[in-house]
Amino acid sequence: MTILHLALADDWTAAVEAGEYRVSTLGRTLAQEGFIHACADLEQLRAVAGRYYGQVSGPLVVLAIDEGRLDCPVVLEVPAGAGEAFPHIYGPLPVSAVIQVTPFTR
Repeated sequence: MTILHLALADDWTAAVEAGEYRVSTLGRTLAQEGFIHACADLEQLRAVAGRYYGQVSGPLVVLAIDEGRLDCPVVLEVPAGAGEAFPHIYGPLPVSAVIQVTPFTR
């Protein structure tokens, strides 16, 4: 299954150099949050972009992630205040698990 993650382009560039991605969400690391936030589909991703990334002026990218390439669990969870489940990646995201990177346009 493919899941999605919205990332700052600079964070993704740094991850490619490091070999893995460790940003949970805007301004929060995997170490701080305990998991990396992801979305099940484009509808969820666009809602997340509007809710949390509206003030971001720099470029954003959508990471398409192949769950089968991850070495850690992905758990569907309903965050507090949300009415739907989101996939949470409980470990670092290897660059090799990202099968497509697309510029995000609002």
